Amino acid sequence: MEGNGRATRIWLDLMLRRSLKRCVDWSQIDKNEYLAAMRESVIDGARIKALVKLALTDKIDDREMFMKGIDYSYYYEQND
Repeated sequence: MEGNGRATRIWLDLMLRRSLKRCVDWSQIDKNEYLAAMRESVIDGARIKALVKLALTDKIDDREMFMKGIDYSYYYEQND
């Protein structure tokens, strides 16, 4: 919640693209589930890992997927 979430998500996508030829379809991850999993991840990363794993896609060169990732990154950080 300190504001590094967007950078972390971009960094994660870049690592996954390079190592697995995959990226995260962030639209597949519910905001509340994601935020809860992030809070829990300081103790146990299993929940966030499972959420990300289920949302992996091979659309690494899809501009729409990239732009959607940016949009969702801001969405996750908005206060409702």
